[in-house]
Amino acid sequence: MHTIPIEKLGGVWSATPTPFDEQGHVDTVSVERLIEHHLRLGVNGLFLAGTCGEGAWMPDTERRRLLETAVAANRGRLVLAMQVTDNSAARILDNIHEAAAAGADMAVIAPPHFLMNATPDNLRRLYREAIRESPLPIGIYDRGALGAVVIPDEVLADLYDEENVIAVKDSSSDAARREIALAARRRRPELRLFNGDEFHCVEYLQAGYDGLMLGGGILHGHVANRMVDAVAAGDIEGAHECQRHMTRLMHAVYGENIECWLSGLKKFLVEIGVFESWFSYLHYPLTARCEAAIAEVIATDREVLLPAPVAV
Repeated sequence: MHTIPIEKLGGVWSATPTPFDEQGHVDTVSVERLIEHHLRLGVNGLFLAGTCGEGAWMPDTERRRLLETAVAANRGRLVLAMQVTDNSAARILDNIHEAAAAGADMAVIAPPHFLMNATPDNLRRLYREAIRESPLPIGIYDRGALGAVVIPDEVLADLYDEENVIAVKDSSSDAARREIALAARRRRPELRLFNGDEFHCVEYLQAGYDGLMLGGGILHGHVANRMVDAVAAGDIEGAHECQRHMTRLMHAVYGENIECWLSGLKKFLVEIGVFESWFSYLHYPLTARCEAAIAEVIATDREVLLPAPVAV
């Protein structure tokens, strides 16, 4: 079984966007720059092809190209987790074996995109078969009530008790789901918990979560690291100040009403020289107001958006 250094299963991770060319193919040169930019920000790991990474919409050939390029460029410096979500255990396991062959360190399973007979027993069976037969350690991505298929609380608790589940990305924004994760960690101290709600990080870290796995990590990862350090030092007001800073950055790039969510993030990455194109399969708009805000925030916050490289 693949082993991940325990010190890497915490701190800040980026659920990274994927760079494409204008035809929707993975831009391999930008993937290489993406790796180096994340190292500059000081993150511990990347979650590839997640929601922000558009994994659910990418062709399989492009998902493979993304992972293979990232593994080659990474050279073991960051932990690489790959989304393997699908609509049956058999398909999930096919995806896991491909990810393992390409060099992923961990496979992440979110709720199926589409599932018939989505009873608690069938969901439990689907996840358990994939988890127990996986050659890679597993992360569970909990989207709470936000996904097309909702994993019941009692099923989630059972999944967190599986030996091969080593990490949780909790994007549910649900205090009851948070308690399920914390209770599982009390039963299994080796389980690592990441908050995925980037607008409400401090409360999760105070509750005992081990780190943050954020879609905006490629934007505010440096500030997020400061927040993690502040909470660890007991400086809660300093942590809240980091959260306010992160929120300001996100509203500048995503739009005040999150109307430019993925388009704004990719445009920001074009402007700082990491991506070549802001093409997205999801086609969020890019308003003139968002473009102006992105230019302004790059000018005012350059020190945290492009910090000095971190030694690895």
